[in-house]
Amino acid sequence: MAVSSVTAFWAVSVLLILVPGADWAYAISAGIRDRSVAPAVGGLLLGYVGLTAVVAAGVAAVVADHPAVLASLTLLGALYLIWLGATTLSRPGTPQAAPSAAADGAGTRRARILQGAGISGLNPKALLLFLALLPQFTQPGDGWPLALQISTLGLVHIVSCGAIYLCVGVLARTVLRARPAAARAVTRVSGAAMIVIGVVLAVEQLT
Repeated sequence: MAVSSVTAFWAVSVLLILVPGADWAYAISAGIRDRSVAPAVGGLLLGYVGLTAVVAAGVAAVVADHPAVLASLTLLGALYLIWLGATTLSRPGTPQAAPSAAADGAGTRRARILQGAGISGLNPKALLLFLALLPQFTQPGDGWPLALQISTLGLVHIVSCGAIYLCVGVLARTVLRARPAAARAVTRVSGAAMIVIGVVLAVEQLT
């Protein structure tokens, strides 16, 4: 697989990651609310691992032949974003209101991971990248199995996401640690952003 193809995909991937969206909102919210952003970011990465596996299995070709499948996944992702945004708005957190050791146990970490996986796995931006754009950077017949090429490109995206979203979450927590009012405001904005993104996507699919 040519290095130029990997580099070109990485450039497109990073540009998409840097566009604020549902992933950013979730990372910022986790940075403000949780003791550690690692479970939330780990969940986001887990969702991308799942998408990589799906595309490597050849599902992208099926989706390309059946646009209604992608539309249904996008609508499902939009509804999930609306629900998660409403949940975030109803319980805005602050660094000072950090959970106790008991409340921050395995159950909470598991919930953060599952929420993150749902956000990234059903993120319309991610679906577009993995199902529509990623296959275009593969090179059939160059000696690398197609599944291996897709896995390599998926890994490039996952590593980039991990680095950027960890920085976003940690920076949000560091900057807002001593500003509880600002932290609550940013959390509410993050929740509202999830709802707005979800509503816009849902309306697009339903109309």
